[in-house]
Amino acid sequence: MKKLERAKYIVRKLEEIYPQTPVPLNSRSNFQLLIAVLLSAQCTDKRVNKVTPKLFSIAKNAVEMSKLSLDTVYDIIRPCGLAPKKSRAIVGLSKIIVDKYKGKVPKDLSLLEELPGVGHKTASVLISQGYGIPAFPVDTHIHRLAQRWGLTKGSNVKETEKDLKRIFPKTLWNKLHLQIIFYGREYCTARGCDGRNCEICKKCYPNRLKPYKTKKP
Repeated sequence: MKKLERAKYIVRKLEEIYPQTPVPLNSRSNFQLLIAVLLSAQCTDKRVNKVTPKLFSIAKNAVEMSKLSLDTVYDIIRPCGLAPKKSRAIVGLSKIIVDKYKGKVPKDLSLLEELPGVGHKTASVLISQGYGIPAFPVDTHIHRLAQRWGLTKGSNVKETEKDLKRIFPKTLWNKLHLQIIFYGREYCTARGCDGRNCEICKKCYPNRLKPYKTKKP
């Protein structure tokens, strides 16, 4: 099966399994989504969704968040891990959004990446899931699956993102990004599949005899 054939099959299969792709992080605004995505670094969505209701109950927007002390934020988000770094980023970016953008989260990817604690992936998630602008954020799940499915030979997430954007139409990026994550968590896990076990891996590479070794990002 050639790469384009694999890509078309993958789109069909993921659409069959995940016709709906709700955003896994709970939020009521793009500002709240930004904070939730920032907190999700090295933390599960489930844990983030347990922590954010308390945080957003006392600071639902950038103005209110910018007025909180670092200790207050730290005490709430501590279960998410990396709390000292994340609390400084949350308060810092809130102040910038208030002072520079009148309390509104910018839509521009480069402007988002200038905010404390906001890298390329976080910014891409925000513009895709929050603003509906085509983007293809690549996390460890997507990087792992893209390699197993022969969609990239990239040794890091940046290269994988470029390859996936070349393969798939821009109109599919936002939904496909979530579909691949869902599939990676449910069927093609890091330990549960070695490139030969899940349905998509077996379909893409039916003659693969040895476990596929993923190049870690």
